[in-house]
Amino acid sequence: MKTGLETSILPAGRAAAEAAARTLAAGGLVAFPTETVYGLGADAANATAVAHIYSAKGRPAFNPLIAHVPDLAAARRIGRFDARALKLAEAFWPGPLTLVVPKTADCPVADLATAGLDTVAIRIPAHPVAEAILRAFGGAVVAPSANISGHVSPTLAAHVETDLAGRIDLIVDGGPVAVGVESTIVGCFNAPMLLRPGGLSRERIEAVLGMPLARPPVEAESDDSQPLAPGMLASHYAPRATVRLRAQDVAPDEALLAFGPDRLPGQEAAAVVMNLSPAADLDEAAANLFGYLRSLDAKAPKAIAVMTIPEEGLGEAINDRLRRAAVAR
Repeated sequence: MKTGLETSILPAGRAAAEAAARTLAAGGLVAFPTETVYGLGADAANATAVAHIYSAKGRPAFNPLIAHVPDLAAARRIGRFDARALKLAEAFWPGPLTLVVPKTADCPVADLATAGLDTVAIRIPAHPVAEAILRAFGGAVVAPSANISGHVSPTLAAHVETDLAGRIDLIVDGGPVAVGVESTIVGCFNAPMLLRPGGLSRERIEAVLGMPLARPPVEAESDDSQPLAPGMLASHYAPRATVRLRAQDVAPDEALLAFGPDRLPGQEAAAVVMNLSPAADLDEAAANLFGYLRSLDAKAPKAIAVMTIPEEGLGEAINDRLRRAAVAR
């Protein structure tokens, strides 16, 4: 494991982008903001650097990584886009959408980063800091969320520092992220498949495709199987406390992750309460999700009770993360 490093923290700007590019070129690890969460970047073509990501995060080596690029031309150098994939790319990039497509014949992304698959996951982030770093570097950058694997994903540079200080080379601080959940992942197979709900809703994608997205087989989400895409391990995004979903009441030694204006029996005596969105706004809830889980977990409650959240729009992504957080470990 790459530990004992002196982790530098730089405010976002031209100097930070240039420092990030130099660090990436030298095989180092750089955390930087995207519109979804903070990513932990390495040169996608450098297998040793990619291995450092896995070791720094404690991430299972069979879980593939997303390659981040600055534009569609760069994406087409590493992946083959059919008509539907190209339609989605043109509609939603830059943005919180990852497309899993076949590799090009000369795809430079290291096999370790694709977990030995014949496909590559690609995204163009919609964030000026990420774009500046990618353009300064000039190559694809694989970047999972910048946290210890299985922990709550980071939405602030401080979250990255808490998990990874001493394990990575550089953190570029671009302030809080806007979306707050990871990108939606669509597999561009014979039938386009929703592999992971995320910051772009199923409904918007299906409207562009003019057809429903297929669902992955249940066995694809097992911890014991090789996932088709990043973020598909069942036990993922997990705080240390037990997570109890669809709570109808709250015990005195539990924390409450609330949603909307309603109150639960026992809420007054809860150890701590944080409301993802008092107005029941799913966009606000998504942006707050990981930060609030971290804050509640830091209070060391016996458990975190979670109120019911609608399974619509970004609620699908929020509930996906919460279900993974609740998996017994």
